[in-house]
Amino acid sequence: MVEPRTWSLARAAMIILLLPRGLEQCGHIRLSAPIARLGDPITASCIIGQNCSHLVPDSEILWKLGAELQPGERQQRLPDGSLESTITLPHLNHTRAFLFCCLYWNNRLQILDQAELQAGYPPTPPHNLSCLMDLKSNNLICQWEPGPDTHLPTSFTLKSFKSRGNCQTQEAPILDCVPEAGQSRCSIPRKHLHLYQTMGIWVQADNVLGTNQSQKLCLDPMDVAKLEPPTLWALDPSSEAAPPPPNCLRLRWELWEPGQFIDQKCELRYQPQHGEASWALAAPLLPRTFQHELCGLLPATAYTLQMRCIRWPLPGHWSDWSPSLELSTAELAPVVKMDTWWRQRQLDPRTVDVQLFWKPVPLEEDSGQIQGYVVSWSPSGQAEAVLCNTSELSCAFRLPPEARQLALVAYNRAGASRPTPVAFSESRGPPLAGLHALGQDPHSLWVGWETPSPQPQGYVIEWGLGPPSPSNSNKTWRIEHNGSITGTLLRENIRPFQLYEITVTPLYQDTVGPSQLIYAYSQEKDPSLAPELHLKHIGKTWAQLEWVPEAPELGKSPFTHYTIFWTNAQDQSFSTVLNASARGFVLHDLEPASLYHVHLMATSRIRATNSTGLTLMTLALEESELHILLGLFSLLLLLICLCGAARLCCGPRKKNPLWPSVPDPAHSSLGSWMPSIMAEETFQLPSLRDPSMPPIAKITVLEEEEKKPGPWESSDSSGTCGLPTLVQPYVLQGDSRAASTQLQPQSSPSNQVLYGKVLGSPTGSGPGHYFRCDSTQPLLGGLSPSPKSYENLWFPNSPLGATEAPSSSQEDDCAFGPLLDFPLLQGLQVHGVEELEGF
Repeated sequence: MVEPRTWSLARAAMIILLLPRGLEQCGHIRLSAPIARLGDPITASCIIGQNCSHLVPDSEILWKLGAELQPGERQQRLPDGSLESTITLPHLNHTRAFLFCCLYWNNRLQILDQAELQAGYPPTPPHNLSCLMDLKSNNLICQWEPGPDTHLPTSFTLKSFKSRGNCQTQEAPILDCVPEAGQSRCSIPRKHLHLYQTMGIWVQADNVLGTNQSQKLCLDPMDVAKLEPPTLWALDPSSEAAPPPPNCLRLRWELWEPGQFIDQKCELRYQPQHGEASWALAAPLLPRTFQHELCGLLPATAYTLQMRCIRWPLPGHWSDWSPSLELSTAELAPVVKMDTWWRQRQLDPRTVDVQLFWKPVPLEEDSGQIQGYVVSWSPSGQAEAVLCNTSELSCAFRLPPEARQLALVAYNRAGASRPTPVAFSESRGPPLAGLHALGQDPHSLWVGWETPSPQPQGYVIEWGLGPPSPSNSNKTWRIEHNGSITGTLLRENIRPFQLYEITVTPLYQDTVGPSQLIYAYSQEKDPSLAPELHLKHIGKTWAQLEWVPEAPELGKSPFTHYTIFWTNAQDQSFSTVLNASARGFVLHDLEPASLYHVHLMATSRIRATNSTGLTLMTLALEESELHILLGLFSLLLLLICLCGAARLCCGPRKKNPLWPSVPDPAHSSLGSWMPSIMAEETFQLPSLRDPSMPPIAKITVLEEEEKKPGPWESSDSSGTCGLPTLVQPYVLQGDSRAASTQLQPQSSPSNQVLYGKVLGSPTGSGPGHYFRCDSTQPLLGGLSPSPKSYENLWFPNSPLGATEAPSSSQEDDCAFGPLLDFPLLQGLQVHGVEELEGF
């Protein structure tokens, strides 16, 4: 048995013999093509030689493309004993990649061989081939565009040959021109060219996948000649020639010396040095002329000029633009009119201090630049006297007493403008009807006015910083020549958050109107604080308030109005609005000894700002005033009571009292129960034949004041049993139609019982009359039951409405019994019968 130490040594020796380098020499890769078209398939095979196969007889050959394993197609043993594996890549999508043949050995993937794969495209035909003959270097320079990238090394060759006519025949080849690496242009030296002879030119592109050519050019090298640009010069003025007009420039040029024998034409372009104007081409220049006058330019302006030339009339290429030439046009006398304005101050009766302002208004597009202004006047018979010569737009001087009109001119080195007359008009025109101003934005102000009558010819608007800036300092002004306008927007010299003083003056024919002044902020800030509210005086029903507004702050909106709010202890709110000039206010109609909360709100054009709140208590009434008020209240209450009592006492008695007046039965008599009829009362009694007349359950006898004895003892047709006059009215006055009909008692015990009053006279011969009473009071209860609804004075055994008279034995009962048994009279001891007998 082999010892472990001996086995380890043998294993180490085998590893040393089978190093990876020895394995790499065993395999070899063969490719169908090392360079393929991008996307095309490619085939490879890996062969392990016979000398290495005995080491790995059963091993599998693996493939890797880059870092990815690829499955092989087949693996076989060749007749010579070597082992072969084949792989086909259907689409080679890598422009460059490495293919590895591998084998697992000692649990590791070992590379046996590798091969580089390349893929790309065949070259496309080069295009846009163009050539020009550089006469300065005498080389024919051609350039082209190579086309898309092939991903493979591609070479370009400029090929040419000499020919005649239209290059259909090739006479002699010209040496090929190979450009530098990465270049797409190539030059053919002059020594290989034949000028004024045609030649054919093309470009050929080559790589491993193919060859392609561009279209052929057939040209004469001189037909593509490019000249050098000319040289520009300013034309020197001569004493004989007149100077150029102010808007013109004169120049000359010299052609490139080697090309002077070539006929050519040139182009001239120009542009102002200052500004953003683009280049402008001059009119076509005549051939073989070497000077030109360029007109239509701005006076007193510097211009940049350039020129280029081309072979003419034969074909050729334009030269590059020449180096720039800078020239300036001459000045033009100013062509302007003047807008003028002035301010005057009378120093003494013969001396007037005048400050004159003016603004030049160009009358033409090219009016010429202005160097200065002259203000003068012409005394009669004397030379012109200059009052002011300045480059500013204003001038101050003392006006001579005899001067009524001045002249103002603008001048430069080319001359002076036409004089503008300045007349000092008196202020006798009508003023503006109204003036207002408003800040539109941080850098503009809108000023408006109402047109006076008659309409002015124009307006002068002046504006500048308001107080605390000095008056008339740095003021800006302008004239509006349209007299029908009612406002204008001021944008010049306007800064945000500034107070401006604006003056508008109407202009009339030969006179002016008085100036109107207004202040406005260009942009206003919020007011910082509202005025603080103070209590000045207070009373029982009033309170006097006051406040002191802050001084106007620069750039802050002034207050337009104030609003005072006050609230009482019951949260009832009141308010009032005051204008901005108010400095105090009195609260009226307050309650004595009451608490009020007051605050002030100040409002501007920007927003409203609240002041601090104020709490106040009105004064209480004094003790004497309370006594007076209580006394007056007591007198009023007493007067109301007296009036009510007088009405109750003096007014007529009501017919239906709220409750019946029932006397004490123990101290009453039947006579005292009988109320006397009022003389002034007149009753309208219903007809006794009224079918709707209900039966009467209560009869009240109304006595007349004067009672005369009459034949009441005699019997009448009504069948009253010969009752005395007092008792007779108690006889039932029933319905005559019910005499023959026995009435049935009503089933409902809750029926109401009606009462009535009987009007009768003991002296009258006719029957008594009655009328219903409004009362529905039920009959009083007593020892005997109350009569039924169909009963009145008779007992239940007496039928209702009996028409026969009672017997003589019942006469006394007929007279007095029913009275004693009447429910209202039960339990009473009736007195006064003797009084009845006296009748």
